[in-house]
Amino acid sequence: MTRARVLVVEDDDAIRIGLEERLGREGYDVLVATDGERARERLADEAFDLVILDIMLPRLDGLGVLRWMRDARIDVPVLVLSARGREHEKVEGLRAGADDYLPKPFGLAELLARVDALLRRASGFERTVEFGDVVVDLRNRCVTRAGAPVELSRKELDLLVALARRRGRIATREDLLDEVWGHHPSSGARAVDFHILNLRRKLEANPREPRYLLTHHGLGYRLVDP
Repeated sequence: MTRARVLVVEDDDAIRIGLEERLGREGYDVLVATDGERARERLADEAFDLVILDIMLPRLDGLGVLRWMRDARIDVPVLVLSARGREHEKVEGLRAGADDYLPKPFGLAELLARVDALLRRASGFERTVEFGDVVVDLRNRCVTRAGAPVELSRKELDLLVALARRRGRIATREDLLDEVWGHHPSSGARAVDFHILNLRRKLEANPREPRYLLTHHGLGYRLVDP
């Protein structure tokens, strides 16, 4: 069985070496780059199954690498790493085409779980998420229902994509505010609830009894496909 090739782009020696060693023990073929320019060179010359990409890099930052990848149509799953508290980097990374985001400091168990999930999705070439008669195209950021385009506002689309990326997992209101709004406005919880209601009206057969966009009281929201 061919081992998945993972490119770790990280300039912090301790983190990079730790990831290289642990991923190697898990059976991955791991290569590394310590700055953005070197990452771009490797991605242009070699094929990878997954990229773990730090945002704060010398020479060319992670967002620059990510935008270059997507412009060059290098359609490899990307897990972005960024310092906790820099919510704007998370939002920019996801909008630039990242497939998942993990704040530092992180636990290796969680990172490995996300790596495994991204590789499993990529093996099925999952670039869309479907529920009922709705198709969410994550790469092109468009939505259809029964084959017809669905008009969504920017915030509605961002919110739906955030839930689709977590399909099956609960997203707290705080998670959604960080990812979609980039901050916590005073009316943040109500803003999330309002946009969820709008999404249900547009995507659910019966918005009053949703089957896909579910509320978990006291926790948050979850997108499922029964």
